[in-house]
Amino acid sequence: MFVDRVELFVKGGDGGRGAASFRREKYVPMGGPDGGDGGDGGSVIVRADPNADNLAGLTMKKHWKAKNGEAGMGSKCAGKNSEDIVLLVPPGTLVRDRERGNTIKDLVEPGDEVVVAKGGRGGRGNVHFKTSTNRAPRQFEPGEEGEERWVSFELKVIADAGLVGFPNAGKSTFLSRVTRATPEIASYPFTTKSPNLGIVTVGDAGFVLADLPGLIEGAAQGVGLGHEFLRHVERNRVLIHLVEPFPSDGSDPIQNYHAIRKELREYKIPLDGRPEVVCVSKAELTGADEVRDKLAADLGREVMLISAVTGQGLQLVVGRVATLIADLKRAEAEEAARKKPLEFPTEAAIRTTDFQTTAVINITPPADEGATP
Repeated sequence: MFVDRVELFVKGGDGGRGAASFRREKYVPMGGPDGGDGGDGGSVIVRADPNADNLAGLTMKKHWKAKNGEAGMGSKCAGKNSEDIVLLVPPGTLVRDRERGNTIKDLVEPGDEVVVAKGGRGGRGNVHFKTSTNRAPRQFEPGEEGEERWVSFELKVIADAGLVGFPNAGKSTFLSRVTRATPEIASYPFTTKSPNLGIVTVGDAGFVLADLPGLIEGAAQGVGLGHEFLRHVERNRVLIHLVEPFPSDGSDPIQNYHAIRKELREYKIPLDGRPEVVCVSKAELTGADEVRDKLAADLGREVMLISAVTGQGLQLVVGRVATLIADLKRAEAEEAARKKPLEFPTEAAIRTTDFQTTAVINITPPADEGATP
């Protein structure tokens, strides 16, 4: 079961209370206060784990509460801190506060984490309250309460390239031919109800390809499952747009292409600016090449002809997409390096082969004049 949206109640553990005790030992008549501090409550942490592929593991339990910290004890013994609860989610999960609606953190990279409910700090024991005028304090602090809130998790599939197009355009078949993924394939539309991922190997490198559920007209306004489908396109660097040459409903394939582009353009985050590779699928059908020529003439650019059944043009498309992704990653790395804040230079960083010192008159004599003749 693929789950990409979950709401949970999370609560950090309360801190343990401090102790109010006094040292009682034979031959020590005035031992003084020795109450220890309470332990800290556990926190609830959300961490991006590359081994998780969806949020189904969080659906069986709605409330996650960390344990409270232990209370302090005498002899200045502190209570034990409680362990944190770590919820594992796939990279690409957006964590939001349900009530306020603000984004807590976008967990993009594996290992990214955020504390969604911090545990309470343990209270101080009475040993902290003794003074010169109050030598037998009976004050102590109760532990702080842990944070609690409702949080929502929204998974946006992270893939280098995404397959888009009308239902039954051959996206799942394409994915099964160029990767080892095994999506559901059938002759009727909407067989894909959730994204499927596969890894395409190109030489020593590769990229992640996502088979996204078929879009329909009005998806940008939420028609059907439009918003559920389109939000998975947000993280794709390159789009592979498959156009069926002879749709079963008798519609015009060129109009179908423009309908999908319209939905990408009208989404809340415009997606039509992404690099796109346009392909006419099902090249094994008679007349598919004529549809390709008409679409290429309409767009004024190259349109590729492929067949997931015979394998025609698949390697060419994969190579084209791999090149685009490599160029985009290189540009992103250069942009990140350009935006990196400059560090304060150290002597080792600025010293070069032509580095020279300049003598200051009456303060630093030159090296050849400082010696005694």
